[in-house]
Amino acid sequence: MPKMKTNRGAAKRFKTSGSGKIVRNKAFSSHILTKKSTKRKRNLRKSTVLDSANLKGVRRMIPYA
Repeated sequence: MPKMKTNRGAAKRFKTSGSGKIVRNKAFSSHILTKKSTKRKRNLRKSTVLDSANLKGVRRMIPYA
């Protein structure tokens, strides 16, 4: 059976943590920032663990990560 191809767009967006969880960056941090509070913008810079609803699909896209 041939090797699976990694979805390159997904590979740039998701990383695997040391414990094997998939980590993603938060959205809504690139523009229209004046109406967002400093606290909200600071929390958008942090990464977060992928939720269970999207886990199966993302694991299929990045099989070797």
